[in-house]
Amino acid sequence: MIINVLVGGPVSEWPDDLFTGKEKEIWVGADRGALRLIKRGLTPAVSIGDFDSSSSTERKQIFKASRKVITAKAEKDDTDTELALKVIFEEFEVERINLYGATGGRIDHLLANLFFVLRQPFYAYLEQIFIYDRFNSIRFFKPGKHQLVKETDKKYLAFVPLTAVKKLSLFDEKYRLSEVDFNYPISLASNEFTGSEGNFSFESGVVCVIQSKD
Repeated sequence: MIINVLVGGPVSEWPDDLFTGKEKEIWVGADRGALRLIKRGLTPAVSIGDFDSSSSTERKQIFKASRKVITAKAEKDDTDTELALKVIFEEFEVERINLYGATGGRIDHLLANLFFVLRQPFYAYLEQIFIYDRFNSIRFFKPGKHQLVKETDKKYLAFVPLTAVKKLSLFDEKYRLSEVDFNYPISLASNEFTGSEGNFSFESGVVCVIQSKD
């Protein structure tokens, strides 16, 4: 099952075709994202958050238009994004999660939305989580050999070890590596595909892969 999640990041960072062809798909709204779904005529399967940025009128809209609402305290250990994902893991058979509104605005929120995959229960679903915005698509990988398919509108490719990584190899990208170790997080930015596919592998750690355009 494919689940779309809209969180509260800036509307300006949304993909241009965010809702195109997805009106009948399953949507989950995290905090401000729930209200934005409702204002576009979509019915969230679940709306979750502390809703501290919503007025009383907006909160009433969320409760009325959502199939299910889960409220959280403003002081909590998990972000609204993390709470939404935990609910999804519990209530749906997850094949893939498309996460929107998770970039732009506050840098601390962006970093939280990149590094949460290192913790359980998120780590177990790491390769099923995709983050999209207007300029980027972001994926996460566990050790092994992987093949990427070039997105037609993207030019650049980045490999970002989020942890120490052993024996990272980039086999057929423009800039290649052969079993290189990285002892700390680093962004290997501005690489490119040489064809329609790219292959890479590594033996330990977690690697974030970003396809992007200007």
